[in-house]
Amino acid sequence: MKKEREKSRQAQTVTSSTTKEDKEAIKQKQLAYLKEHEKEIVDFVKAQNPKVESVQIDWNSMQIEESGNGTPQGGGYNLSISGQINQLKNTKFSVDFYLEDQNSIPTIKKMGMLNDIYIEENGGWKIFS
Repeated sequence: MKKEREKSRQAQTVTSSTTKEDKEAIKQKQLAYLKEHEKEIVDFVKAQNPKVESVQIDWNSMQIEESGNGTPQGGGYNLSISGQINQLKNTKFSVDFYLEDQNSIPTIKKMGMLNDIYIEENGGWKIFS
């Protein structure tokens, strides 16, 4: 009986570490896709405002969150990546990609911005204009 429990625990450990490795592999594939399409992302951000001359993407900022659309089953997932514009540390933007599930690879066809580009001025965030 004791050996069976040990085997079960070992199996759980292997499963959880494999799952963790799988999640990391999926994250790397998602990030690789975004990096492959960096030009499209940059052009998309620039198109939001004529004063945007350059775009600096923070590749470490990638996040995936469940979308809430007011229904119990939810509305899929949102992958976001953020950064700054015009080499200004006091700016921020976020580009969003709709995902069917958290393991999906993003697509440029489902790229958007849920928020405006912001700049910090006088201790508060304002829409960049």
